[in-house]
Amino acid sequence: MQLSPETIYQYIYVLPRGSLKAALIKGLRQQRKYRRKRKIATAKTEETRGKIADMLSIEERPAEVADRTVPGHWEGDLIMGKYKQTAMGTLVERTTRYTLMVPLKAKDAVSVRKAYVKAIRTLPKEFAKSLTYDQGKEMSDHKKFTLATGMKVYFAHPGSPWERGTNENTNGLIRQYFPKGTDFRTVSTKEIKRVQRELNGRPRAAIGYRKPDEVIQQLVALKTGD
Repeated sequence: MQLSPETIYQYIYVLPRGSLKAALIKGLRQQRKYRRKRKIATAKTEETRGKIADMLSIEERPAEVADRTVPGHWEGDLIMGKYKQTAMGTLVERTTRYTLMVPLKAKDAVSVRKAYVKAIRTLPKEFAKSLTYDQGKEMSDHKKFTLATGMKVYFAHPGSPWERGTNENTNGLIRQYFPKGTDFRTVSTKEIKRVQRELNGRPRAAIGYRKPDEVIQQLVALKTGD
């Protein structure tokens, strides 16, 4: 007999509250207590989020981004801290799952743009092709970000986190280190980078149980001919 992962998830989430359900949930990778439903984007959703000027829609992304055949295409988001007063940026490369965790002094557009540019400049240019992001106001400076990095920014539809599924899944892993309610003002850059190294050294099923840092190093070596 074979069981799919979906069957196992459905069984766990229909269990009544109790010690068995609590124990099984602890075994899940992201330890969510309930299944999140996908929200359908509506006109009201778009109105409440507002509009960012001169956005490039995710529908305009090149095909190579969707099929993950070419590395260098990233997804990004903010992980919010306590009372949503602080935040940390996360950038994940779609092909290798390599993750950049970006400390932020503030979560306004200028602060986020400067921090993201600094993080992207640590990469070889060949691995900085595009960024897919949600329509959060912190990315309002996307045109200046593109000028500084050469990376076009494509925006997902409102209320559609699955369009940045790699980033969403990675954020779930990061929450194991920095749970909801974390005050990022009390978290040092040294600690953030320690977690980044640990995450990139963690075998991932999506890349054949290889480590993201090993995969990206191999690709860099191929590019440079070493």
